[in-house]
Amino acid sequence: MSGAPEDLIRTQIEYYRARAGEYDDWFYRKGRYDRGPEHNAAWFRDVAAAERAVDAWIPEGRVLELAAGTGIWTERLAAKARHVTAVDASSEVLAVNQGRIAAARLRGRTPAGPRPSPRSRPLADVSYVPADLFTWLPPERYDGVFFGFWLSHVPPHRFEAFWDLVRACLAPGGTVCFVDSRYDPTSTARDHRLLGEESTTVLRRLDDGREYRIVKVFYRAQELTERLAGLGWRITIRETERYFLCGSGGRNRDPA
Repeated sequence: MSGAPEDLIRTQIEYYRARAGEYDDWFYRKGRYDRGPEHNAAWFRDVAAAERAVDAWIPEGRVLELAAGTGIWTERLAAKARHVTAVDASSEVLAVNQGRIAAARLRGRTPAGPRPSPRSRPLADVSYVPADLFTWLPPERYDGVFFGFWLSHVPPHRFEAFWDLVRACLAPGGTVCFVDSRYDPTSTARDHRLLGEESTTVLRRLDDGREYRIVKVFYRAQELTERLAGLGWRITIRETERYFLCGSGGRNRDPA
């Protein structure tokens, strides 16, 4: 990993604070992320597959979303869960998230996106917590923990500690779900270059030209499944056709 690990974490937080207003361009394939009709169609097919996986998992109780970002997933979670707690180190992205949820309430319709999820009731209440996930501790336990495109930003030396946090967040019988990136050079902006599948950092550029080196770890489904099994997790991880990993499951029974 290039650079001191703690410096990379600080830079990563700064990057996502600065990127808040343009983050959704990546997900919706706008501007520098528009790769043309063929690639965009493949992207949105995979988005739909990931959304189906998340929709099928969402518990009806209390859900914790780690690294909640701009609310792309928060809105889907709130369509089924009884309550959502959204945690992120960037108050800027949480402000976008709050705006998205408020707009959805005003629409009174299904969530926006490539594949809206059905909603038969108003969105659940969402509590927002601005906090660094590398120092935050949960004040309660949850029926489900979700994180979208976050595991790949956890530095390798903090991988086990992060999963200890997830464990501490889950109520007995609770489950976890995540979506993350597979390695594909067309998944990022046209002016970004990935260093290779084994690299653990990437150089990211904002629309105004500012550059940040951040953590980015690309996992393979089988290897990640086996690694998590070694930590006591039963996680089923599937790959979409090209761009994403989708995982869900829970803990093995812990010793009494």
